[in-house]
Amino acid sequence: MASASYRVVLYLPDGSKKELSVGADEHIWDVAHAQGIDLPSICHQGRCLTCAGRLLNTGEFDSSDSIRYFPEDRAAGFILLCTARPRSDLDIRTHQQWAMREHRRALGLPAPYSGVSDAG
Repeated sequence: MASASYRVVLYLPDGSKKELSVGADEHIWDVAHAQGIDLPSICHQGRCLTCAGRLLNTGEFDSSDSIRYFPEDRAAGFILLCTARPRSDLDIRTHQQWAMREHRRALGLPAPYSGVSDAG
């Protein structure tokens, strides 16, 4: 039986948006990359925050593949695209690594610096 598929809309820094169909067993970043969408990434483990996005809706996702993802991240709407698998339709603002770092610093959580720009 085929896995469920969800609509994921990525809102990019240049003002454009890209709509993807992402299976429940697929990572959002991988599907975007396969479709030629250039998103930042380094570790692909959910640790470095380089791939961070922010939900624009109340969608659901599975972040269990992330090495370092906290309940406080989810509560603030942050999502790590390299390890997130959709469980509902999602609207996501991409390139949010700096906002996620500031969020974590304010809470005293680990906020690694990757040296990658959020500019896109």
